[in-house]
Amino acid sequence: MKTVKYTLSILLFGILISCGGGGDDDNPDPVIITPPDAATLVFPENNTECLEGTNISDTESSVTFLWNPSDHTDSYIVNLRNLDTNTSQTLNASTNELEITLLRGTPYSWTVTSKANDTDDTAESDLWKFYNAGPAVENYAPFPADVEFPTMGASINAGNTTLSWTGSDVDNDIISYDIYIDESNPPTTLLGNTSSNGIAFDAVSGKVYYWKVVTNDTAGNTSTSEIFQFKVN
Repeated sequence: MKTVKYTLSILLFGILISCGGGGDDDNPDPVIITPPDAATLVFPENNTECLEGTNISDTESSVTFLWNPSDHTDSYIVNLRNLDTNTSQTLNASTNELEITLLRGTPYSWTVTSKANDTDDTAESDLWKFYNAGPAVENYAPFPADVEFPTMGASINAGNTTLSWTGSDVDNDIISYDIYIDESNPPTTLLGNTSSNGIAFDAVSGKVYYWKVVTNDTAGNTSTSEIFQFKVN
């Protein structure tokens, strides 16, 4: 009897070990997926005139966009915006360069989105602006200003605040900014003209405002930013 009990104990111990081993197979270690890194833009360079394209016609040229490859990335999306018309297009790329046909004498902004096949995560590069060279252009208009505060859809506290923005120009000859703000869209009331990158404004509680920045250079060229909206608490 002792021998039978001893044998049964060994069998039961073996079954328990076997069941435990099967449980490990049902719970494998989780797979760690690394999201893509952001690409670093190379060309066309930021705040410059792009002179290296191939002219297709009097109105168009072909430019090869270039960026450094980013880690953990399988493909890219080039996000291109015509700053004259505020129209955008997205173009897919499998490598770190892409040839694109552009309008000559036209300002553009661009970013690159990095994508990986095994994750929905993406990474966005910095935003760069440039002028695609045009025939016989002696002085370029400034780039449209980038609003810093308040941004689109922001909520701010009532009282005195400072509207702020940044401007850039290939020729580095920005002379002043005209700031327009209203409770209706588009804004037509001139808040003021300034050579700085900020202007004081008394925000009234419960109001919704629309504002824009017109940039002026010494050659008489101008550019107009997008219209931004914010509300006051």
